[in-house]
Amino acid sequence: MNHLAHSQILYVQNPIESAAFYGRLLDMAPLEQSPGFAMFALGPQGVLGLWKASDVKPAATPAGGSELCFTLADRAAVDACLSRWEGQGARVLQRPTDMDFGYTGAVADLDGHRVRVFSPPAP
Repeated sequence: MNHLAHSQILYVQNPIESAAFYGRLLDMAPLEQSPGFAMFALGPQGVLGLWKASDVKPAATPAGGSELCFTLADRAAVDACLSRWEGQGARVLQRPTDMDFGYTGAVADLDGHRVRVFSPPAP
């Protein structure tokens, strides 16, 4: 089991447009891209897939409604990341705020999925 990669798949309406959105947010190009699917490397054992919702088999519920979460080093990194994403046109759902699990904020992608960043509370 320790050789398996973790995959997060989001069902989207348009993988090409969604790949452009996530390319800007993540500051990287997709590993692969086609009209029905795009994939990004999220680290040594993780990938993000963007699958065209109408092509999913067995059929899936409509696109949107999931959340990706990225841990950042500190509050300043959260503020900087959300500011950069907003400057790139991402719709802010939650301005940086303190919550039980840390300092956090979130934006929405083109299909309504949430993309959250946070830094854990200081020990």
